[in-house]
Amino acid sequence: MPAFSQAAQPADARLANTRPAGWCSPKPLLRYDLLIIGAGPAGLAAARAAAALGAHVALVERHELGGNSLSDGCIPSKSLIRTARLLAEMRNAENFGVTSPGELAFDFAAAMRRMRRVTARISRRDSAMNLARAGIHLFFGVARFTGPDAIEVDGMPLHFKKALIATGSRSLLPDIPGLDEAGYLTNETVFDLDVLPPSLMVIGGGPLGCELAQVFARFGSRTLISHSEPLFLPQEERDAAQMVSDALARDGVEIHLNSTVTRVRMEDGRKVVDLVNDGTTATTRVDTLLTGIGRVPAVQGLGLESAGVAYDAEGGIHVDDFLCTSNRRVFAAGDVCLTHKFTNTAEASARIVVRNALLLGHERMSALTIPWCTYTDPEVAHVGLYVREARQQRIPVKTFTIPMHDVDRAIADGEEDGFVKIHVREGSDTILGATIVARHAGEMINSISLAMVTGIGLQALSRVIHAYPTQGAAIRQAADAHAQTRFTAARFMRLSKWWAR
Repeated sequence: MPAFSQAAQPADARLANTRPAGWCSPKPLLRYDLLIIGAGPAGLAAARAAAALGAHVALVERHELGGNSLSDGCIPSKSLIRTARLLAEMRNAENFGVTSPGELAFDFAAAMRRMRRVTARISRRDSAMNLARAGIHLFFGVARFTGPDAIEVDGMPLHFKKALIATGSRSLLPDIPGLDEAGYLTNETVFDLDVLPPSLMVIGGGPLGCELAQVFARFGSRTLISHSEPLFLPQEERDAAQMVSDALARDGVEIHLNSTVTRVRMEDGRKVVDLVNDGTTATTRVDTLLTGIGRVPAVQGLGLESAGVAYDAEGGIHVDDFLCTSNRRVFAAGDVCLTHKFTNTAEASARIVVRNALLLGHERMSALTIPWCTYTDPEVAHVGLYVREARQQRIPVKTFTIPMHDVDRAIADGEEDGFVKIHVREGSDTILGATIVARHAGEMINSISLAMVTGIGLQALSRVIHAYPTQGAAIRQAADAHAQTRFTAARFMRLSKWWAR
């Protein structure tokens, strides 16, 4: 069996930006207006915003600038998703009248090198040097609170007027006998591979698990995915999750739903995995495992007790709707305190903290309208309420659904899988939420988010002229369907009598 390695290290170019060798910490100020612990998306957004206001800002990072989003999450995964999508399109070329010159040759190592070039390029924006030029005091090291208004970084004391904890989250690993001994990959190590594993099992059917299962199947690995629930993406609407399941199956992913991995062991250099489904045990052999069933807040070792900051291991740091902790000087943002662990949520919460901490603002986290997307093919994007949530809140809801196979551009593109589903408060055109399943769902959801934030109703969207043909026209078609229900037959009869005068 071919060997594979995960020893390749992140590109030197990225490290030169995110953790430059020999970095000299600046001379600390007596007291900082805002001290930030953690330089992931939330910490970087807060540091930039506060420095732009003229505040004295200290930013402390334990590992690398950019956090998981840059190194182990959004950016590397989307780079590989793009390569996998191209492979899938090339294999389907004959449906578009293009004859393939022969068997496709895929270079996994080249795809990984491209991914590292992408992350290195993106890392330039918030490089250590650029942060320093913006007037931000950057310290690399382990931060720990020593009191309600002070921390130390590897023994160096720093004092603050206000502080932001933005330490993010870490992978939550399943408790499976034999897993540690057999070895596994997580999102923090899978992007260090330099040879494609012949076979791979993904444990967990969340967003990243589904995305990477599809990627490796398209790359040519024999790929399996095990999920303990009846469908993937348990938080999404069932028809959306079913479409993801169908898409993975079409790409050759071996799907094990309602299945729990109960044991892992090594035999002849391969991992032997026991799966239990409805009391029946099945065994499969793979070369590697990819796991990480979720994320848990990174709160260990911060000395939060010394600062009087309340927290728990599962929920993270306790904050109010203004993102203030039990210590009025200390705020939190991003994965370390929020349920929705997304990059856009982290950045938005960080901007709220800057306004509330430094500008005496009273902005609430609950007032935000936050979209998110799972980048499988097709993508699944959502914003606002689900129908089940509306019903739990006793909000009457009416849904307008447009299948993508009724959208001209989707037909022309050969991208007919999916739908646009928009929920409104019954009897009105107030948009409560939406789910989009489509090749470009992540791009399409933004227009609905904009409408919700600005208070634009669905009826108004029907009057917006869209470029033709576009897949985004599906949103206007849903708005047209809503408009037709508002113009009832009874109203038409009344108008007809008026016309007859």
